[in-house]
Parts: sequence; C-alpha cells; structure tokens
Amino acid sequence: MAEKKEEETRLLQGSSSPNEAIFFVLAYLPLFELLRVSRVCKSLRDAVNDDILLWQKIVVDRRLSLWFSDEILIRVASRAKGRLQFLALVDCTNITDYGLLRVVAQNPHITKLHIPGCTNLSPAGIIESVKLLTNNNNHRLESLRINGIHSIKKDDLESLENLMINRTKKERNKVYYHENDAAIDRNSIDVEVCPKCEQMGIVFDCPRGCEYGCRGCEMCTRRCAECGICIRGDHGGELEEASCAYALCLKCWLTIPKCCFCSRAYCDAHACRQLHRVSDSSDAGFVCGGCRSRNPFENPCMYF
Repeated sequence: MAEKKEEETRLLQGSSSPNEAIFFVLAYLPLFELLRVSRVCKSLRDAVNDDILLWQKIVVDRRLSLWFSDEILIRVASRAKGRLQFLALVDCTNITDYGLLRVVAQNPHITKLHIPGCTNLSPAGIIESVKLLTNNNNHRLESLRINGIHSIKKDDLESLENLMINRTKKERNKVYYHENDAAIDRNSIDVEVCPKCEQMGIVFDCPRGCEYGCRGCEMCTRRCAECGICIRGDHGGELEEASCAYALCLKCWLTIPKCCFCSRAYCDAHACRQLHRVSDSSDAGFVCGGCRSRNPFENPCMYF
C-alpha cells in the first residue's frame, strides 16, 4: 500500500513539468491548438507566450474567426513583439479597420497579409494598411488576399496594385481552379475584375486552353474540382454532380469511387466525408452523406 502511494506521488511530481519533447511540437501547432496548449500548465503557458518564433505567423482560421475581435487580435499579435511576418484572418467579420491598422503599425515587417472574407473592413482601411507595409524601402509586401470583401471596387483595386511594389509584371500568372492556394499565391493580389460579370473575385483559367472564352470567376464559369477545366452541361454532356455539391467532368468522374446508392462521387478535397466503405480496396464503393441521412436507421452493408 505504501509503495502504491509513493508511486502515485512520484507520478504526480513528474507530471508537474511536461516532457521536453512537447516544446519541439509547439512550432507545428495551428493557432487554435497553440492557445489551448498554453492553458494546460504554467510551463507550457510560459513556453508559448515567451517564444517569439511561434508568433511570427498568425493564422486565424474558421474555428476562431467568430471569436476574434480587435482587442483579441491586438493582444495575440503583441506576442510577436513587432516581428510578425504572416497575418491571415479568414472570415473574421468582427475585425475592423482599427484592429488591422493597429497590428500593421506595430508589425512593419509583414510580408503576407491575408484577410479574405473580413467584411467589416473598409477599402480605405485596407489601402491604408498596405501603405504602411509598402512605405519602407527595405521591405516588400509580397502577398495580399482580399477575396470575399465585396465593398472593394475597381478603383480600390487599382490603388492596391499601384502600392504593391513587387508587382512589376503587367500580365498575371495563370490561376487554375483545382490547384487552390498554390495557384492563388502566384500573384501578389488574389482578386481581379472578372471579364464576364465585371465583379471583384478570383478569376480562373482553363488548363486545356479552351476556345470558348471560359475565363472567369467561380460564379460565372463552372469548373471540375479535380482537373480545373471548364464544364458545360450543354457541351458534350460532360457535367457530373458530386456528392459534395462540387462539379466534376466526366473523365474525372469515371476514375473516382462512387456512392453505392446514388452513384455520386466526392472530390478529393471532401473524400473524408465518405461513410461505410465496403472494403479496404481503393475502388470500393461507399455511402455518401445524403443517402445516409435519408436512411439513418438502415445498415448500408446489408446490401453487399
């Protein structure tokens, strides 16, 4: 009995200080997990708060976007102590010009400013932020993302383009729909004027060099989620609906596993939504979420 108590005491004393290996993991954690780890114990809290390298890149994703305000943003960014290099605020609708300008003024070395979907920001506030990051002769703002901020007009975009010093080429690099972020990063600013609807947005090119004038934003031209080509239901019957509400061309649709009930497929980005795979083989069928929701109490495996 005494030995058991001694063992419990030893374990409790040992658990007061986390294993040193944990500190090496901190640099690979997203902001959401980093904030949670900082609340585990005093040692981890101090390690997270005092390490400036952990705060040189701040990415606020959708798990935190609704909770992030100007005050929280300023407090989190202050941990970088003026060395913040990458600031990404995804759909942070509570962030205003005040919070963004305050953070940018305190961190003049930001090279990437991504604020897509931050609808509470004004064009004037964004332009002023870019001015603060491009006035320094020894610094260049390399990347600016503003997709989803619908208040930005053509004149505002021209002002931003003129401020981006490293934007020396008149022609933009081609952006393909299926390449996602990798394609968008090829240009200094992610949006441009759509040649079809004349609205601001990400304009995609066709990988097959289409002659149908398909270049346009996502709302104007439907594209395959797998290969990025334009697809038209009235042209060759090549349009196929995916279970994830994305579109697929017929060629890609034929190579992807289908739902065993409705024959719809998931694109690679949403393959994790597949339910009840029949076997471990790569060509085995599955049950999509739609079919499963229509028969919640039915075991799909009974049909195989």
